Amino acid sequence: MDLPGWSEILFTIGLTVAIAFPLGFYLARVWKGESTWLDPVLRPVEGVLYKAFGVEREKSQNWFAYTISMLAFSIASFVVLYLILRFQDLLPLNPQGFKGLTPDLSFNTAISFVTNTNWQSYTPEQTVSTFSQMAGLTSHNFLSAAAGIAMAAAVARAFAANRGEGLGNFWVDLTRISLYVLLPVAIVVALVFVALGEPQTLSASAAAVGLEGGKQTIALYPTASQEAIKQFGTNGGGIFNANSAHPFENPNAITNLIEIVLMNTLSLACVVAFGRLVVARKEARALLVTMVILVTAGAAAIYWTETQPAPAMHAVHASTAVNMEGKEVRFGAPSTAVWAATTTGASDGGVNGMHDSFMPLGGAVTMFLIQLGEILPGGVGSGLYGMVVMALIAVFVAGLMVGRTPEYLGKKIEAREVKFAMLAVLILPLSILGFAAVAAVLPVALKSLANSGPHGLSEILYAYSSATGNNGSAFAGLSANTPFWNSTLGIAMLLGRFAYVVPVLAMAGSIAAKPKLEPSTGTLPTHGPLFISLLIGVILIMGGLQFFPAQALGPIVEHFQVLAAVAGH
Repeated sequence: MDLPGWSEILFTIGLTVAIAFPLGFYLARVWKGESTWLDPVLRPVEGVLYKAFGVEREKSQNWFAYTISMLAFSIASFVVLYLILRFQDLLPLNPQGFKGLTPDLSFNTAISFVTNTNWQSYTPEQTVSTFSQMAGLTSHNFLSAAAGIAMAAAVARAFAANRGEGLGNFWVDLTRISLYVLLPVAIVVALVFVALGEPQTLSASAAAVGLEGGKQTIALYPTASQEAIKQFGTNGGGIFNANSAHPFENPNAITNLIEIVLMNTLSLACVVAFGRLVVARKEARALLVTMVILVTAGAAAIYWTETQPAPAMHAVHASTAVNMEGKEVRFGAPSTAVWAATTTGASDGGVNGMHDSFMPLGGAVTMFLIQLGEILPGGVGSGLYGMVVMALIAVFVAGLMVGRTPEYLGKKIEAREVKFAMLAVLILPLSILGFAAVAAVLPVALKSLANSGPHGLSEILYAYSSATGNNGSAFAGLSANTPFWNSTLGIAMLLGRFAYVVPVLAMAGSIAAKPKLEPSTGTLPTHGPLFISLLIGVILIMGGLQFFPAQALGPIVEHFQVLAAVAGH
């Protein structure tokens, strides 16, 4: 640890927040349907799309219709992607000659990309064709991100409404977010990545001769275009198995900084847009500050643990340096720490260093950040509505403490809304612990583990935490490409996305129908340090403590085993 390292972490997070504000202002205009500087080019395209698909732009949907549209779109997306992967050997742009994926792997991968999880049970450069990468995976990097942002917009409109039932139009939101936000940024960033050294080609591979004269075949893909939307949409699921630790996906320190900032700025921008749409900028800033405090704390904890000598190595005098195993040596421990904190607190975005090789407590921090519910700063859209759920629980708890009817942003929070909020929150431990408990006793699951004991338990817990949290990062050490793991992880991804968001949209529908109230002397302020402290406490309790002790058991036991080994030596 040193001052330059701490400065790098704070600079990266600060730059991300600074960019999030103007992007959030722009995103709010897109949510409202207002004019933007891209209208001369994109408005005609938008109109053609509405006419082609029969979308009535001005028609708003209630929460049920909005939810059904979202689910129908997700089902159709899953079917199309599943078929592309299953039959990629019959489709064009397959210079590698790859076969179609197995049914269970196609199921897992299709769900993974539709839910914005992007978990990969396979080695991409050895499994997925160029066509599948472009038409299948990259397109869903756009669409799953747009769907998440659309649901955040629906929640924002619920608080802006005054006795209204409409949450907007899902199809309009999906179109406008894709056209006006994701596509322009992805195009510009892809060109920047190409200029900085990322490949962009339809060739299958390049032949090279190594330093010792051996021949080498290097896989090539249109990397820059997928990397841009992979990061901006918090998707993960890179072209190469090493994701953003691979030099083709992340060739230098400049691309590394861009990718970290890109990965988190849109999630924070959703919070800024929420404040402008609801006309509650102070309250939105409180949510943003909460996110930044917790993710900074996570990065600091990882930086501290990962810059200590590995105890077992130090004990035998094999190494006195910091624990660099699994770190991206090109960019250093501070970059790895902030990347790990933001990818596990948000969505994968492409892992830069394997969490399996972190120190035990470093691995525990990454696991804990996922288990908070992917809200720091969270996946695009999902981070915002996850924070809103926590805020509603916080004001409800505060209301019980002082004996007043809780309110948030001018809306009374009553039993119906809290029940929906709790239903969303409780799906996480049910899925994570339920599947992990089954996997921990089934031989068919255990034979996929590279490690036994506490570390093996950590691998199981991390896998289901990542899947349910729609995170997609991996602890490594788990060979997940088996029918059992592909099927159960796929179901966990479905639960983490849809069993969470459907109650949230139902909650939004209930809130939208309520009158908008003016704050009174009895209204709890929801923008100051007191509320931020309360919100952090609720997040740690509701998002972690109800199931974190069991989750942390593996890393903590492993940590004390290492200490015991050192003491014995």
